[in-house]
Amino acid sequence: MGLFSAVYQIGAISTVNEEDAAMFLDEFSNLVDGIDGFGIFVHNLTIALPMFIPGFGLVWGLFAGWSTGFAFAAIVTSIPALANFPPLAILYLSPFGIMELVAYSLGISRSYMIIYAIIKHRSIKPQLLITSVEIGIVVALLLIGGYLEFAMIDGAENIVPSIENL
Repeated sequence: MGLFSAVYQIGAISTVNEEDAAMFLDEFSNLVDGIDGFGIFVHNLTIALPMFIPGFGLVWGLFAGWSTGFAFAAIVTSIPALANFPPLAILYLSPFGIMELVAYSLGISRSYMIIYAIIKHRSIKPQLLITSVEIGIVVALLLIGGYLEFAMIDGAENIVPSIENL
């Protein structure tokens, strides 16, 4: 969790020029256009499952943390009002952020533990059952988190027009 949070924060404090931020937001908008809770779940699951690959998962997970933070930096560049919002607050103060953080941390740590066992010439058989249980936990967390994130986004979209009409 600490490593993911650290690389997320590094990505979030990156400097993003306005052109790159606009290009990122355009691609992001196309990606999330019409997405629902299940779509968010599938997207997050495709990020999380490779994190269980021995060795590679550690690198993949840290890259995912940095790129998620970089996405936050791009959004802040385009919406300066968010500049004073602490980047880690999204991870630690939103229910779906905590769920994703726990899910990603399970994959990253399991990747490390398996590669460590391989390097030390230990059997990985005992870890296979634990890994399958953790994958089940990750699927459940991301499924719930995806629908929760969608509900919060959908709720915010319904509130924003009414605020603009005031």
